[in-house]
Amino acid sequence: MNQPNPCQDGRGHQDGRDYQWGPTYPQDAAEYGRGFAQAPLAPLGGQGAPGLPGAPLLMIGDITVVQDSVMTPNGTLPLKGAVWNVTDLSRTEEKTPTHAVVLAVVFSVFCLLGLLFLLMKERRTTGFVQVGVAGGGRHHTTMIPATGPDTLYWVMGQVAHARLLSA
Repeated sequence: MNQPNPCQDGRGHQDGRDYQWGPTYPQDAAEYGRGFAQAPLAPLGGQGAPGLPGAPLLMIGDITVVQDSVMTPNGTLPLKGAVWNVTDLSRTEEKTPTHAVVLAVVFSVFCLLGLLFLLMKERRTTGFVQVGVAGGGRHHTTMIPATGPDTLYWVMGQVAHARLLSA
């Protein structure tokens, strides 16, 4: 930024070319990117490149299960002998919504059938399902947000699969 713009007075570049915004490319390059070595493709069949783990078999939050290990942000632990636990920290609340109470009051004046609006219920699930894995001297716990009452059953199914792989 300490050099002035060579095209500020509208004359173009010093070699007579017009100024164009953006990066400059070699004049003899027919296509940009041509001549570069292609990246090797990953082998198929669930095996990763040498030195890297295979394809993920299962993911529970930030816990990833691969062929022979469990990868967590705290480090990698062996899959065989891993101990899995699940704790349900969610709750489901059921309440009568405000609009149902208003409709019940308004229609109860006309007939008693308006009280049927009080049977309307609204369910809301909040909280988390906690999943922990331990093995090889390491332990990691992750929290999965509960989006509905069936979240616990989904997580329990995933952990049951992980327990089968750990056996």
